[in-house]
Amino acid sequence: MPDITFVLACLSSCLESTTLRQLSRVTEAMLSMTGRVTMRSIARWAGKGGRYRTIQRFFITSISWATLQWVLIRHHLLDLDDVILMGGDDVVVTKSGKQTYGLDRFFSSLYGKRVPGLDFLSLSLISVKRRTSYPVMMEQLDKEHTAKPQEGSKKKSHGKQGRPQGSKNRHRRDVALSPYLRFVQETIKRFLELIGDHVKVQYFVFDGAFGHNDALQMVRQLGLHMISKLRHDAALYVPYDGPYAGRGKRKKYGKKLEYCHIPAEYLQASFVEKDIETKIYQTHLWHKKFADLLNIVVIVKTNLKTQAIAHVVLFSSDLALSYDQLIDYYRLRFQIEFNFRDAKQYWGLEDFMTVKQTPVYNSANLAMFMVNVSHAVMRPMRTHWPEFSVTDLKAWFRSRKYVVETLKLLPEMPEAIFIEQAIARMAELGRVNHAVNPV
Repeated sequence: MPDITFVLACLSSCLESTTLRQLSRVTEAMLSMTGRVTMRSIARWAGKGGRYRTIQRFFITSISWATLQWVLIRHHLLDLDDVILMGGDDVVVTKSGKQTYGLDRFFSSLYGKRVPGLDFLSLSLISVKRRTSYPVMMEQLDKEHTAKPQEGSKKKSHGKQGRPQGSKNRHRRDVALSPYLRFVQETIKRFLELIGDHVKVQYFVFDGAFGHNDALQMVRQLGLHMISKLRHDAALYVPYDGPYAGRGKRKKYGKKLEYCHIPAEYLQASFVEKDIETKIYQTHLWHKKFADLLNIVVIVKTNLKTQAIAHVVLFSSDLALSYDQLIDYYRLRFQIEFNFRDAKQYWGLEDFMTVKQTPVYNSANLAMFMVNVSHAVMRPMRTHWPEFSVTDLKAWFRSRKYVVETLKLLPEMPEAIFIEQAIARMAELGRVNHAVNPV
């Protein structure tokens, strides 16, 4: 098992020695502890050099978490021959009370309604080779970023109905970004400036919330291609290839796509698994609210027993992207949800009790930082222990804590081999998976 000090040594170039020492104490405590992850609990498990006042000072320190995340990922988690995507998603952390910075009511997909809490935007690097997401930036949203623009009071028209005289057409590429999209765009800009030329990112992947023209144009302005999902009833049109009528503007939209009767020439793959027939179609289609032609992939699933049919519509701004890559890249976006799950379940994203701006920001980013730390520590272990999990990782560090604290009571410390054997034996008490080729 690698030493945490060795794993975090790469951060010495971007973090002061005192803060790095405090971060090492906090990281070891979070890897060992049980129960809720709060400042008080961390101080109880931190041991020497981790008093409660020290932990408090750490949480009020201004830290560039995005830089720490990127340095850690670059040193321990990136492969040179890998294909890297940029993915994003929002996460809502439920909170009670009235004093927490940024507290408001935000929509949570888990509850299916607005709940009191905090909203964060997370941007991650997604490894196609490792099938894993590595969070980089975690920025807090407030109500101004998520609020919809207020519509002016509608006045009764006493004049002619229709388009006002003298109004001009507005090009669909000249979009007025909402406060939320402007916030996302600025965050992506800082993300791209941070990684520089070390990683070539071509695609930005987001869920169906970005399935509209404004979001697509926002991403294209940054030089990235968009991968997302459209509504299941999106009105799509085949490009018109008929004869020119001889007058006026050339016709642009052809026949509307019918999802129940998709032309056979668009079919790319078909297979049956467990009485579910899956057909995958791909073509280039127009949407009247989008400025550019879209690369569309429609996945149609049919239950052969009940004949129930369902379909999903994926799209990309890259017309050269194959259907299998588009599906695979969009599917990898869900790895971000596993980051949120681990951060909430193991690293205190739902537990922190800080209320001021800096401690709240540090608490949320520390939880996501621990996600990357756990990946860095677990990767070498999975060579001999393929199913090594976060639960096994915490069991190992907790057993090490117990063994070391117990051995300190002896008059003389035993040999290192005995300590390793004692830790390995103690770790069996809490682990879930067993090593295939024990070291």
